[in-house]
Amino acid sequence: MRILGIIPARGGSKSIPKKNIKILQGKPLIQYTVEAAKSAKKLTSLILSSDDEAIIEVAKKLNLEVPFVRPKHLAEDKSPTLGVIQHALKFYEEQNIYFDAVCLLQVTSPFKTGKFIDEAIEKFIESNCDALVSVQKVPDEYNPHWTFKKDEKDNLELSTGEKEIIARRQDLPEVYHRDGLIYITKASVLLEQNSLYGSKLAYIKSPSDYTINIDTLEDWNKAEAFLNSNKA
Repeated sequence: MRILGIIPARGGSKSIPKKNIKILQGKPLIQYTVEAAKSAKKLTSLILSSDDEAIIEVAKKLNLEVPFVRPKHLAEDKSPTLGVIQHALKFYEEQNIYFDAVCLLQVTSPFKTGKFIDEAIEKFIESNCDALVSVQKVPDEYNPHWTFKKDEKDNLELSTGEKEIIARRQDLPEVYHRDGLIYITKASVLLEQNSLYGSKLAYIKSPSDYTINIDTLEDWNKAEAFLNSNKA
């Protein structure tokens, strides 16, 4: 299976200025994802999608392929990720280069490994699903069987629609949330169904150490603390 790895990194971060190339323990943030992706064995190609010249310059120094500059309308705060991926696939299709699937690797989740990327790709291929996402278990206290929503009378009802609450923690079904570490989707689903997920979705559980997602300065501090703890 031909799989295109895409590292999306736009300029204009507001919460942490120049976040994607900000130095984290001696390396630009983007370098963590580049190194992990380059050590993976199951990606056919690996590219950067960016609108920002400073990010592109750093990526090229890391020997990351930059086949195009992302259009500005796909690099705004509210620009959907789906459009970014579709743009890359269409760029290659215009050159008669085709991929079976895309593996999206976000810079803001820096602590993945090449081994984990390969494991995710292998599970995606074996599943024959439309897509695969990495997940973490939802803590029991936030399990949808223990959460409530307001009804029309401003009373509470179970968010699942059930009438009876599950009394014992041990009886709760295990549920998951996306952690943003990895997304893999068939190219046909991305282009023809206009979807990141399709109708049949596989998953892989991420080790908890991998799942620091850097959106705020508090997250950045957590990432630094994680790296410092691993040095000890």
